[in-house]
Amino acid sequence: MMSIPFVIQTPFGASMETAFGQDIVQMVIYAGPMAKFVLWVLLIFSIISWTIVFVKFSLLHKAKKQTATFLELFRENRELKKIYSICEELKFSPVVRLFRTGYTELSRIRKIQASSNDDQDISGPNVSKSGEVRFHQSQQTIMDNLERSLNRANLDQVNKLEKTLGFLASTGNTAPFIGLFGTVWGLMGAFRGIGLKGSASLAVVAPGISEALITTAAGLVVAIPAVIAYNYFTNRILSLKTEMDIFTSDFLSMVERQLFR
Repeated sequence: MMSIPFVIQTPFGASMETAFGQDIVQMVIYAGPMAKFVLWVLLIFSIISWTIVFVKFSLLHKAKKQTATFLELFRENRELKKIYSICEELKFSPVVRLFRTGYTELSRIRKIQASSNDDQDISGPNVSKSGEVRFHQSQQTIMDNLERSLNRANLDQVNKLEKTLGFLASTGNTAPFIGLFGTVWGLMGAFRGIGLKGSASLAVVAPGISEALITTAAGLVVAIPAVIAYNYFTNRILSLKTEMDIFTSDFLSMVERQLFR
């Protein structure tokens, strides 16, 4: 006896769900020109947003993985030349790019230092002593230049990581309003139809209002994933930025010990 209502309810529920889906499709197909235009705009926003989501997720995943690999290598091995040669395979990590910038600047400083030492040896002991004094006086300047180079590279990497996130933020902010515009336009048409027919019955008002509300629903469907993705990526980028700041401090300390010990 209990199986009879179950059999009756299951096809009924399925038919109701199918009918609802068909009603949505029919309303979209037979929507007015302005509603269709709004839906096309929202569809374009959605396609671009989801493309950004998939690409950015892949890039940040690789960046996080390669950064962890590099930091483990950097802490275990202090031979910068060897680390630099291995880093050529880690192309997605912003910390690796930061290290490459710092290593290049450090190599330039070492060449200047070697050239200065050669000049001191040729010029004699008195000049060598004065040159040594000048070099020690320039230690702070050397470290400041290296720090500025790392900070510029840090900002450049953050800008690259945050690239295209602005579109997700704009989609999350504007898509609901675009959908609302379509709804308001549809309601204007519905009320105009009421005025022409001289009737405000539910049968007259409901189809126009339901058609108008589709654009608002579409705007929310586009905006909600964009906002979630934007917040998620922002947190991931903030984590990478923290690792870059920590690495900058560690790298400067190591260089200072190696150059001026």
